This record gives sequence, C-alpha cells and structure tokens, in this order.
Amino acid sequence: MKLKPMRILIIEDDINDCNAFKKSVENRDDIEIIAITDSDIEGLQYVKTKRPEGIVLDLELNNGTLGNTDSLGFLEKLKNISLNYEPIVIVTTHVNSKRTYEILHRNGVDLILYKEHPKYSSDHVLNNFINLRKATTYKESHIEQTMEDEEEKISNIINTELDLIGINSKLKGRNYIYDAILYLLKDESGINVIQYLTKVHKKSKTTITNGIQNAIIHAWRVTPIDDLMRYYTARINYETGIPTPMEFLYYYVDKIKKKL
Repeated sequence: MKLKPMRILIIEDDINDCNAFKKSVENRDDIEIIAITDSDIEGLQYVKTKRPEGIVLDLELNNGTLGNTDSLGFLEKLKNISLNYEPIVIVTTHVNSKRTYEILHRNGVDLILYKEHPKYSSDHVLNNFINLRKATTYKESHIEQTMEDEEEKISNIINTELDLIGINSKLKGRNYIYDAILYLLKDESGINVIQYLTKVHKKSKTTITNGIQNAIIHAWRVTPIDDLMRYYTARINYETGIPTPMEFLYYYVDKIKKKL
C-alpha cells in the first residue's frame, strides 16, 4: 500500500533555503510542506495545529521575525506538547561542533545535517526524511510482529498445559482459566483477576469461580493420576485433594513464565 505524502514543517529563516525546499517538493509526490516559518514560536503552534510527521529545524534563526535565534528552546518545548506520536526532527546548521551535536541528539533530534557539506541540498534533506520514515515504519511493524509472535507462543503454551491435564475446550471453565492466566501473565490493570473475568465474560463472580473450580474437579476426576503428578507438581491440600482456583491459576502463571 502506497503511503500518503509525508507532511513536513519547515522552520528556516534563509529565504533561499525556503525557496529551494518549495522547488524540490514541486517535483515529488512523497513530501508535502504543510507550513514554512522563520519563527520557533510559530513552529510550535504549527506542530500543535497541523501535526507534521517531520520537522526541518534550522539551528540558527538569526533573521527570524519572531522568537529565539537559538532553536534549542524549541526542542525543549516540543517535548512538552501532548502528541500521540513523535515527529521526525532533522536539524540543519552551519555549526560543526561535536558538543552541540551531542546536545541536539539528547534533545530528541533524529539527524543533523551540516549546511556547508558538499552534498547538502534541499533534496538531500527531504530524502533523509523519507529514509527515516521507512526505518521507523519498519521498526514499528517489526515490533508489532514480535508482539504477535509472543502472544501466539503464550497462547500455545497455555492451551497445551491445559490439554495435558484434561481441561478440554468443551468445559465452560476452560475459557475462564485461559483468560485468567493470560491476564495474570500481563498483569496490566492491577484489578483482581476474578473481577477482570466478570467484566470480560459478563458473568457473576460466583459463576466464574464455580466454572474454574468445576474444570479443575473434572481434570482431577478423569485424568490419570500419573499425568496429574507429572504436569501439576505443586502441593495440594490433602483434605480436598484438588487445588483451589487461585492456587491453580498462579501455579500455571509461574510455570509458563519459566518457559518464556
């Protein structure tokens, strides 16, 4: 699927550089300039209202009509804007200082391009945006795929463990147990696991607890004792002969964590 043009904000006080960017974009369909300003203050407003995917930031705004001549303040304020994404920031500069570059990178700059470099041009800047965009998209896609693979692995382990002790998919409590173990492995919201299950399955606490307990009773009734002793190694109350729902759930949470 072809991506939409990358929306770029340009903060630059050199009129020739601004015109060069405009001319470069005329011959491309992968970049769209949403605004050009020579002010870091206006730049922040454009970030809030137009939400650019990328920002060209001239480090020295000596000829700007409004705001600061040093763009480091812009980077600090950019961090405090409530965005649900991180724009790609490329700084362009006449300064060639390792210390300055280190400060810029610590402040979230993705790339620094030296204006006096023989290869520097508006097209070179824009090409770097596209390359960074591709790298970011690939990274996000890779992370999502890794998470999906991990979830599938966990799901397979849970299902295998329950099958081994005879808690099959026909039992109503099977789904409760599966979801409970998965929830406890993630442990994200911090609410009680039974309370969580009541919200997910729209059932009462009693129904959920009984469903889990009945599945356990079924397993201990039909599964050979040798299999139970092999696959469920936790101690069991000798009076009841079976684990409680919470003992059962936390046993498998600990067991599966060791397998991951």
